[in-house]
Amino acid sequence: MQIGSIFLVKPIFQYFKGNPSLTTQHAEYHGIAWSLFTANTLAAIIFLLLIFTRKKFFHVFKGKPASVGSTILWGVIGFFLALFGQMAAAFIEQLIGIEPGSENTAFLSEIAKVSPIIIICIVIFAPLLEEIVFRRVIFGGLYQKTNFIIAALISGLIFAAVHGELQHTLIYLAPGLVFSFVYYKTKRLITPMISHLLMNGLVVTVQLNYEKLEQLQNMHQSFITFLLG
Repeated sequence: MQIGSIFLVKPIFQYFKGNPSLTTQHAEYHGIAWSLFTANTLAAIIFLLLIFTRKKFFHVFKGKPASVGSTILWGVIGFFLALFGQMAAAFIEQLIGIEPGSENTAFLSEIAKVSPIIIICIVIFAPLLEEIVFRRVIFGGLYQKTNFIIAALISGLIFAAVHGELQHTLIYLAPGLVFSFVYYKTKRLITPMISHLLMNGLVVTVQLNYEKLEQLQNMHQSFITFLLG
C-alpha cells in the first residue's frame, strides 16, 4: 500500500504546489496524505474483491466463531491489552536505554494537522488492511502449519519490522501479539480490526490534542500547588 502511494506523491504534490496559499511543506504533506488515501482505497477495494470471491478465506480455525457480542467485547478487551502491552514495552525500552517516542507517529500527526484526510488512512484503512495481511494471511497461514506461539511471534515480528523502527520492535510486537490472540480467541478477523482501530484512534486523538492535554496537565499541577500552598 505504501509502495503504491509513492508513485502518486509527486503528481499530487505538484497539484497542491500550484496553490499559492500553501507552503511547499504543506503542499508536500497534502501530496503524501492524498496519495496514501488513494492507494489505500484502491488496495481495500482489491482486497475485498479477492476475499469475497474466496469463500474459504476466513476459515482458519476449527470450531464455531464467537457471537457478535463476544466479538465486540473481545475487540475492546484487545484494545486495552494492547495499550497495557505497549506501556510495558515502553518501560522495558527505557530500562535498556532506548529513547521514547515514534518518529513515524510524530510525522503522521504533523501531516494530519495539515491534511486530515490521512486520519482515515490511519484509523480505518490501516486496521483493515494490516489485519488482513498480518493476522489472516501471515498469522493464519503459519498457524495452520505450526502453532499459535510460533505464528504469533513471527507475524508480530514482521508487523514490527514493516513499521520501519527496529529500535521500537517491542512497542509494535506487543499489540501484534494481542491482535493475534483475540483473533485466535474469537475466530473472527473483525476482532483484531476493532482493537487496532481503537488503538490507532486513541493515538491520533492524543497526538492531535497533545498541546491541549499538556495545558490541562499544567493547570492541574498549578491548582494542586495552589491548594498545598
